[in-house]
Amino acid sequence: KITEKAKKSLASLKRENPRLEPTLAVIQAHNDHSIQDLNKNFAKEVGLHVIHICLPEGSSKDEIVNEILRLNEDPNVQGLALDLPESLYCSKVLNAVKPEKDVDGLSSVNLGRLIHGDAYNCLVPPTVCAVMELLEDLGGKTVLLVGTSGAVGAALQCMLQREGAVTVSCQWKAPQLQTKLHHADVVVVGSTKPDDVPVSWIKPGTTIISCSHDLLSEKHNHGQPANHAAENAVGSLAVAMRMQNMVKTTEQWIQSQQYRKWDLRCLKLQPVSPVPSDIEISRAQSPKAVDVLAKEIGLLTDEIEIYGQTKAKVRLSLLERLKDQPDGKYVLVAGITPTPLGEGKSTVTIGLVQALTAHLDINSFACLRQPSQGPTFGVKGGAAGGGYAQVIPMEEFNLHLTGDIHAITAANNLLAAAIDARILHENTQSDKALYNRLVPVVNGVRGFSAIQLARLRRLGINKSDPGTLTEEEVSKFARLDIDPSTITWQRVVDTNDRFLRKITVGQANTEKGFIRQAQFDIAVASEIMAILALTTSLQDMKERLGKMVVANDKKGEPVTAEDLGVTGALAVLMKDAIKPTLMQTLEGTPVFVHAGPFANIAHGNSSVLADKIALKLVGETGFVVTEAGFGADIGMEKFFNIKCRASGLVPSVVVLVATVRALKMHGGGPNVTAGAPLKKEYTEENLQLVADGCCNLQKQIQIAQLFGVPVVVALNVFKTDSVAEVDLVCKIAKQSGAFDAVPCNHWSAGGGGAVKLAQAVEKAARQKNSFKYLYSLELPIVEKIRIIAQKVYGAEDIELSPAAQTQVDRYTRQGFGNLPICMAKTHLSLSHQPDRKGVPTGFILPISDVRASIGAGFIYPLVGTMSTMPGLPTRPCFYDIDLDPITEQVKGLF
Repeated sequence: KITEKAKKSLASLKRENPRLEPTLAVIQAHNDHSIQDLNKNFAKEVGLHVIHICLPEGSSKDEIVNEILRLNEDPNVQGLALDLPESLYCSKVLNAVKPEKDVDGLSSVNLGRLIHGDAYNCLVPPTVCAVMELLEDLGGKTVLLVGTSGAVGAALQCMLQREGAVTVSCQWKAPQLQTKLHHADVVVVGSTKPDDVPVSWIKPGTTIISCSHDLLSEKHNHGQPANHAAENAVGSLAVAMRMQNMVKTTEQWIQSQQYRKWDLRCLKLQPVSPVPSDIEISRAQSPKAVDVLAKEIGLLTDEIEIYGQTKAKVRLSLLERLKDQPDGKYVLVAGITPTPLGEGKSTVTIGLVQALTAHLDINSFACLRQPSQGPTFGVKGGAAGGGYAQVIPMEEFNLHLTGDIHAITAANNLLAAAIDARILHENTQSDKALYNRLVPVVNGVRGFSAIQLARLRRLGINKSDPGTLTEEEVSKFARLDIDPSTITWQRVVDTNDRFLRKITVGQANTEKGFIRQAQFDIAVASEIMAILALTTSLQDMKERLGKMVVANDKKGEPVTAEDLGVTGALAVLMKDAIKPTLMQTLEGTPVFVHAGPFANIAHGNSSVLADKIALKLVGETGFVVTEAGFGADIGMEKFFNIKCRASGLVPSVVVLVATVRALKMHGGGPNVTAGAPLKKEYTEENLQLVADGCCNLQKQIQIAQLFGVPVVVALNVFKTDSVAEVDLVCKIAKQSGAFDAVPCNHWSAGGGGAVKLAQAVEKAARQKNSFKYLYSLELPIVEKIRIIAQKVYGAEDIELSPAAQTQVDRYTRQGFGNLPICMAKTHLSLSHQPDRKGVPTGFILPISDVRASIGAGFIYPLVGTMSTMPGLPTRPCFYDIDLDPITEQVKGLF
């Protein structure tokens, strides 16, 4: 009956979850293997998969525990049972089993739940289940438990008392045993009866049930009770009950894999005035342990990899687990054309999610880019937000984090080294010598590696035996014939080092005169960073890494990382970097920090994977808020045309960030010098300057409307802004087509200062969305560039240099014409001239060059010259950064 019930329950679970293959692992540490047959037979009948781990007889408790811990972490094992000698059933062993896998219900957690009456979340030990199944009408009867102890004894007492029985417990050696046996209506025997206890002590008609540990193995000592058949019934029933528990464990495992409602404990803020430095605010808050945060938002234990106390990597397996969960709403924070005064997009992003979750009780996630250490020690400062709207701990956010940028640096420079090494070896060896070294004899056998076989197939050589290639095929395979003048792949370092902008490599005598000019870029400018941000899976990342074009050969054909045989190695270096990093805001709401591409030469957005995972975690009514780089004309345009194409995600709302001070500059206000006091135009009310500068805000709203997404303007309020100035901006924004415009005070008040913004965003997200791309990928490269220049920037037309036109023709011939466009343009103006504020008109946009990031999947035209290696100013930030050698606290970091 029990087996049939378990079989039906499991069949029902399998119908609802077709890929379900529940597995029970049984650890055995004795030489009697008859128990294996019982487990296998019952498991087969029910439809379960069972594996036995047979440890040697005499195994120690530590050896048992080590095996348990291994199986605890095995995602393919849903249940764990123990068949051990009596001496090994101790607290250390039983509590090593994860409660959710404890099919035998012997851990303290399971037992505690049972005693507290939490029937749904606990599992009753199978032997206890078997005893209770055999006993009926226990009300008022006296049940004597003899030789029962530990978890089984406690569980038995609990279950018997719930059925109304009076339970009495004693050991075989107890002096009052005879009396107790004589008065008992039921005797439950937990261990083998000693010879000196006669059966005659038990009164006639007493029900006797034996559930000793040696029962299943059928090892019985002298003096065993007479009813051997009854004993076997208990043993078999206990195994059947074990399988029933396994089905219940499987059901709970399935439920644990499904989306769970958040149980988030937000952190309280106590803002003070004047607002302290960012690092002082960060230090004043005590963040939650990251594993606690992970559990609160529904992540499973095996889905996070913890880095210290406050950050963790999140595994991509979550996307498979929650693939049927509807996505939440997708919000992009963009800005007006930035000025040296700063607009505060990151601060708005954090303030908005703090408002949504900590104040409106709506699930939300912020997805931010990881900052480069170059600007951190140079001029920019951090990227964790600011004031009372920031990610904490901010020093960890801004320094190293989980090493993703270092992984990109290692991968990028491995590829750079491979390029120069290959040129040297090809230039100094014959075809035969080169081939023999590329395909060496190892242990007497010569064979192609997998990546070499793939290269052969691309070359149209369908052979797998290295000895069968013709001389022509050997040459074709071995020689990449890279043209050094066409190499576009540069080395990178995550430090602002202007003297690496132009270098020569190969000056040592060992390089035999193969000297060439090269350069370093800052690490976040690497195409690998752009790939990390756009990839959708590990397989997709491998394919993108392989497609990266590093140069042309002497025939003008592209040479890729795959041709150099380095794809697999790059993927290995990036295998952890692909996982987003989980952190938290000042108010304890979740944040993903992932990727950090340059927004002028790349797309300037955080990762697709972080967004996808966050959209699943927030639930259908939740919000994911991410940030675009620079102004809406650059960051937002690339977000929509490049990132949304890669992800397939549809944005719900654009939050456009502006400040009164920046609008005054766009309206013709005087120039600002970093570190110098602000002029009176920026500190006193000037409605005319504000009105004139709103032209830039209006233009950015219009750009968002090109894509059919509702716009909410977030006006970052400063204490120098007058009420009239704030009201004027909000009025003009609404008249220009914004769904709403809201003043925000999150920098000084935390999420409470952005509640109105959060409410406006929630309402805007309910609007009908008619999102569309700006251009078709099928259009010619030049036409796509022209559409962006005219519709987004407001240019009259474009003008390509001869070099740019040559590159366009080459990329079109090479089959790259259908990629989206990633404009590399100054962020300081809608035009190509940084000093032209407001909304410039009547200009021709010059395209000086056109380059391609084939792995990332875009063509990037250069508008003027673009620096990919910042320099240090006369007085860099590092003058103020220090470490306290006693407390190990970082000082002077913003």
